[in-house]
Amino acid sequence: MDFLWQERPGGKRGPKPALTLEAIADAAIAVADAEGLAAVSMQRVAADVGYTKMALYRYLPGKSELVAVMLERAMSAPPDLSAGDWRATLTLWAERLFALYREHPWALDVTAGNRPVGPNELGWMEVALARLPEGLSGAERMDLIAVIAGHVRSIVVQPGESGLLTAFAEHAERFPAISAALADIAVRGGQDQALSFGLERILDGLEMLISKRV
Repeated sequence: MDFLWQERPGGKRGPKPALTLEAIADAAIAVADAEGLAAVSMQRVAADVGYTKMALYRYLPGKSELVAVMLERAMSAPPDLSAGDWRATLTLWAERLFALYREHPWALDVTAGNRPVGPNELGWMEVALARLPEGLSGAERMDLIAVIAGHVRSIVVQPGESGLLTAFAEHAERFPAISAALADIAVRGGQDQALSFGLERILDGLEMLISKRV
């Protein structure tokens, strides 16, 4: 996927090209956000940008490359983690990743498995790794980022409280443990905090691990 890493030509005199890779990616993202990734095709995107399907092939070999460019475009530049301690910055990183997946649900599928990775996606990993505390091996640092990203992904795909209540309403007597948990939530609140709760426990464990090595 060399094209993911190539600098885009710019700054030259004369008319700008009528169609750009960025415009193609934006059109494809709009389709995927509204209708899902299955609705994205070279034919559909070409129609949405007002060109023929063959015109798109001047920019991309096919749909798999289009999806890779879509992800790079959707991820954009990584968040600025220059301020705050390591816990605050890793929390911000996880929250931004969560927001990305919420805005572009199709990104969950395209970030799974063995695939080409572009500079924006690697940039997200880079800024998170750069803010990790001392005392971890290289493997542990990489694994920690994978654990945090995996936690974020798992929460995005979980049904919300409203979805659980809809399924639960007519069958409460069969699920006493759920009934007890929901009754406690009704009194004390705290629902829909799985992202922050899980992340805090991950970071607590990291802090404990590092303290044992000092």
